[in-house]
Amino acid sequence: MFADLGCHIDEVVPDYPLERLWQSCLTLRSWLVASRYREFFDNPAQRTLIKPETQWEIERGLEVTGRAIADALSVRSAWYQVVRALFDKYDFLLAPGGQVFPFDSTIHWPTEVGGTRMDTYHRWMEVMIPITMSACPALSVPAGFNSVGLPMGVQIVGPNHSEMSCLQLAYAYDQATGWVSRQLPACLNEEICSPA
Repeated sequence: MFADLGCHIDEVVPDYPLERLWQSCLTLRSWLVASRYREFFDNPAQRTLIKPETQWEIERGLEVTGRAIADALSVRSAWYQVVRALFDKYDFLLAPGGQVFPFDSTIHWPTEVGGTRMDTYHRWMEVMIPITMSACPALSVPAGFNSVGLPMGVQIVGPNHSEMSCLQLAYAYDQATGWVSRQLPACLNEEICSPA
């Protein structure tokens, strides 16, 4: 569909070890979660109210050293330079918006994706990490829906300070695809949203 909008499409695989980026993200995330929630974790009564995954994240974050943080930030900076260089050639990048369709709230977290077991509770979100770690503006637009009407998206990513350009491309894409009008979000359904 982007080609129909006049975009020239190339498949690009960044020359960077993405597992290293993933591990650096885990380090930074654990450190930040521990910093934010430590006071609750340190209180035994409040700790029981924290879900196990967050407790794991806090415990991991409390063990993070200054050297590990510096190394993770160094990886993030190197990754930023790789992405910045891509924008010397490309106006936008497109990336998957997810690895799984939205899942029922009774599912704790997806433990398997495409036949691969997840080694952490957030590995199922891994495709979003490169964009998050790039610090580039991004937004997700619908790319289709599953058999029960749940959406899957594609991320439109631009270089720094290109928020308006990302929004313009997303608007053009929305006008061309009509996804929202073909599959109206539940919150826009008149029967659901009309006052009683």
